[in-house]
Amino acid sequence: MPVSGRERLMAELAVVSRRYMASYALFNQALADHLGLHPTDLQCLNLLTLEGGPVTTGRVAELTGLTTGSATRLVDRLERAGYVVRERDADDRRLVRVATVPERAAEFGRVWDRVGGGWAALFDDLDESELALFIDHMRRTTEFGAREAVRLRSGAAGAP
Repeated sequence: MPVSGRERLMAELAVVSRRYMASYALFNQALADHLGLHPTDLQCLNLLTLEGGPVTTGRVAELTGLTTGSATRLVDRLERAGYVVRERDADDRRLVRVATVPERAAEFGRVWDRVGGGWAALFDDLDESELALFIDHMRRTTEFGAREAVRLRSGAAGAP
């Protein structure tokens, strides 16, 4: 029985997406090694710089999918590396928030900018509708990945 164009493309997409994920994981490891961080710590720092302000360790746990104990140890490592500090909340002194160190966050941003220049060039030949398609894909993939991570951590390793 002949294979349809869509079936052929879906099979190719399955292979390409696995290579893409592996490539990104290896890139993440190389960047983490370059900065002297663990790959999970690197991505936590990345997420913290996108949060727009200090967050609780509980929020760090939510962002990373780690337990609060593991998130605390992650924050400890980022603090020792000089990327974050713990601050008392101005409104509720019982709360401690994790804040990025501005100079180190700027340094981290410059590393991403150097890497990102080449990445952005990959999209130079795309029009606005094609860029919108990529953005939609990345949002949907991010949401899917987050849901699957929760499912896997819950012990549901079988089919969704």
